Amino acid sequence: MLNFIAKPLGMLLKLIFDFVGDYGYSIIIFTIITKVLLLPINIKQTESTKKMNELNPKMKEIQEKYKNDKEKMNQKLMEFYRENNYNPASGCLPALIQMPILFALFYVIQDPVKYVFLDADIYANISKNLWWLTDLGKPEMSATVFRVAGFGVPILAILSAGTTYFQMKMVSAPRGKAEKGKPDTAAQTQNMMTNIMPIMFGGITLNVPSGLALYWVAGTIFTIIQQYFMMKPKPQDAKKEEK
Repeated sequence: MLNFIAKPLGMLLKLIFDFVGDYGYSIIIFTIITKVLLLPINIKQTESTKKMNELNPKMKEIQEKYKNDKEKMNQKLMEFYRENNYNPASGCLPALIQMPILFALFYVIQDPVKYVFLDADIYANISKNLWWLTDLGKPEMSATVFRVAGFGVPILAILSAGTTYFQMKMVSAPRGKAEKGKPDTAAQTQNMMTNIMPIMFGGITLNVPSGLALYWVAGTIFTIIQQYFMMKPKPQDAKKEEK
């Protein structure tokens, strides 16, 4: 299935490359186009996340109030969901739909000979440098010319970790007040994931072809911009909060 999706995506990247004539900029344009194509799904997911963040403090109150009666707690939560026209699974479906597409996109950038250029000689003879990177087919530390005191600086890895952290902070749900004397384990888990995931993605970025790292960073920046406008309170919501 992934090959079936990856082939037309590879054709799209090749079409962009034939028009632009630069592999690095082609990846950036390709990233933007694919993000725009996935925008309806991402908007649906962002709206669900925003709704969940708005309802989360009240949900936490219900969970705390009926924590010793699971059946009652679930009943009250279902009533609360119905009253607010919210489906807890609504944020999962968009993510599941786009997962095969996202994996296929990684395949395309990871193996451009197979999916884009279809010929190793053609790929070998194109220019693969961009800005401080000498070869987008190699990991950044093997292809960077940006050095401080003789040591290479992994700019893409730093950007990957930084943008991932910022994106996760943007969608972090506000937590209600924890019961006195008891730690808020959900908030602790959320904070731990927010701190660990950026480091993990930064490490991954160091070990993949820098073209793939470029795709990830460009895509994350696009998502941050999208989430900024989507998560931004509407004028009517801002007025309600003031009251």
